[in-house]
Amino acid sequence: MQKTLVLLKPDALQRGLTGEIISRIERRGLKIVAMKMLYMDEELAKRHYQIHKDKSFFQGLVNYITSGPIIAAVFEGEDAVEIVRRTMGETNPSLALPGTIRGDLALDIGRNLIHGSDSEQTAKDEIDIFFSKDEIFNYSREVERWITEF
Repeated sequence: MQKTLVLLKPDALQRGLTGEIISRIERRGLKIVAMKMLYMDEELAKRHYQIHKDKSFFQGLVNYITSGPIIAAVFEGEDAVEIVRRTMGETNPSLALPGTIRGDLALDIGRNLIHGSDSEQTAKDEIDIFFSKDEIFNYSREVERWITEF
């Protein structure tokens, strides 16, 4: 099973949308195997967003993600990375399709509610930034046989 990292950004918490967002991902058939609430400090933010370090929006991104609490979660399931990416919608909410998290709930590219890993390798790297091995749970749900054909 594939795992992916999801971050619910400060605007998701401030707007009271965390339950809605988590529910949408779970309804796709993915299960939560790790979750915590935290304040991302500047060092962690710069490490997480290091791919953008040379871009003009980098410091604004760091300032925003450190401005309030976030929720970090690991979701697991078949094609988890792609399922989360499609469920989130385009990074720019004005381009995101209706029915996606960003298409339905976000208005601004800088306040787009959610981060999801963009590849399986990125997911592994990002999960390691936020979670230790003992914080990730392995369990089964009875519903899994109704979600995926084995």
